[in-house]
Amino acid sequence: MVDVRYDIAFKLYPYEKVADQDLAPRRHPVVIVGGGPVGMATALDLGRKGTPVLVLDDHEGVGQGSRAICFAKRTLEICDRLGAAKGMVDKGVVWNVGKVFHGDKRVFEFNLSPEDGHKAPAFINLQQPYFEKHLVEEIRVAQSQGAPIEIRGRNGVTGMAQQGDHVLIDVNTPDGPYQLEADWVIACDGARSPTRDMLGLSFEGRVFEDNFLIADVKMKADFPTERWFWFAPPFKDSGASALLHKQPDDIWRIDFQLGWDIDRAKELRVENIRARVDAMLGENAEYELEWTSIYTFQCRRMEKFRHRNVLFAGDSAHQVSPFGARGANSGVQDAENLAWKLDLVVKGLAPDTLLDSYSEERVHGADENILNSTRATDFLTPKTEMSKIFRDAVLELAHAHSFARVMVNSGRLSLPCSYDGLSLNGPDALNGPTVSRVGANCSDAPLKDGFLLNVLGGDFTVLAIDTEVPQLADVDGITLKTVTLDTGRDDVSGAIAARYLGDAPSGIYLIRPDQHVAARWAVASAADIQSGVRIATGRGQ
Repeated sequence: MVDVRYDIAFKLYPYEKVADQDLAPRRHPVVIVGGGPVGMATALDLGRKGTPVLVLDDHEGVGQGSRAICFAKRTLEICDRLGAAKGMVDKGVVWNVGKVFHGDKRVFEFNLSPEDGHKAPAFINLQQPYFEKHLVEEIRVAQSQGAPIEIRGRNGVTGMAQQGDHVLIDVNTPDGPYQLEADWVIACDGARSPTRDMLGLSFEGRVFEDNFLIADVKMKADFPTERWFWFAPPFKDSGASALLHKQPDDIWRIDFQLGWDIDRAKELRVENIRARVDAMLGENAEYELEWTSIYTFQCRRMEKFRHRNVLFAGDSAHQVSPFGARGANSGVQDAENLAWKLDLVVKGLAPDTLLDSYSEERVHGADENILNSTRATDFLTPKTEMSKIFRDAVLELAHAHSFARVMVNSGRLSLPCSYDGLSLNGPDALNGPTVSRVGANCSDAPLKDGFLLNVLGGDFTVLAIDTEVPQLADVDGITLKTVTLDTGRDDVSGAIAARYLGDAPSGIYLIRPDQHVAARWAVASAADIQSGVRIATGRGQ
């Protein structure tokens, strides 16, 4: 039997016995272990590209508890390309303003959408069960359209062994164990990854000596849809910091910083949680406790994310503290980075060494997230009297002086990672804006009809702006899409010119399937573009 570790919020893929359970081990091109947001996003992306993928999950759906709630603009852009974003945005709470307090004094506020012309909002708050539900619903749509995606609930992976060119997997079900084989395995089974343990792989990093209490409360309140964060909150027994954030369904996320040496069982007693919430909201506030948890900050990662035919993504590969919304958002970026590369490898259109670049680029992304998360945690939890004096001085200065505000760190919120200087980057031969440099993800912009990212889609694309593009249908079997824009006709707001040309009169961009810039030129020949594609697919020039 498969152990049930948590209660189900949405039963989305109930257990059904399949033919594999009564056969000799059958080979599958791609097996994903874990059906969370990263596993489902990867499955949806691969399946829409036509690569057969099997998801094994030890439960039958999405677990209860809000868990991750802040989903960033880049995540929503990825989900939009996959067809799942509209429902997420419609259900979620859209926000872009945050306010920082020190005691009862407001220090400053920030706006995460300083410019117009993007389809996706800066952030939505949406409980993780809903996020996963929308992904699975879109998988069902994709399946109905012929996408080769299979999900098996109550199929828990209990063993794994790499054998030459494939992986042998032991699976347990309510009807007993069976085995299957996979050309490639993607481990998306969380921070406590059983897959990582089965392969004897390490997970190194730092555990911060502090604990935070999450209390999700259901209440009617007139607070604005903003992120409110307090250093030294004025509420009784609120700890060193506190946070208030709105979610759908009249749910509010409240976080309290408790310190290190605590009695976890005592702090999770309903009467003690209510005492803290009452102090923040007022003793006469009417609310219900929806979900509570205590967590400890941890910043860890694997040394590399590829181990022969097993690839790690999301929390199984890297873990960060929750302040800054870098966990689920970086995991979805892992999925986007990996899916197009594995798709090409499975189809024989790229060497399997391309998958080494997945590890290279996403280790780079993980290190960036860990650095930001560590800095935030050190600011939130100063461990010496001198660092606390420095922190409090910064907060005092920030009230009146803008230079100090950039030093205040209540969790720098997730931004897309740029792959500056890494191995898949081609030439940057355009004197263009930094925002669209080689390695960066493409910035959205409004067009006469729609938005740029929707037009780019998920293929290798040659984007020509105010110039003609060489006719090139494919490179080494990889189809190239061509998008030609005329700023006088298509650039309704001037954003295309500002974000992609700057002072240049024209430009040609080679864009990867994950919408990162692979190369750019003022003028490009067919040979230039061929070379750019070969570099971007790990073949060299």
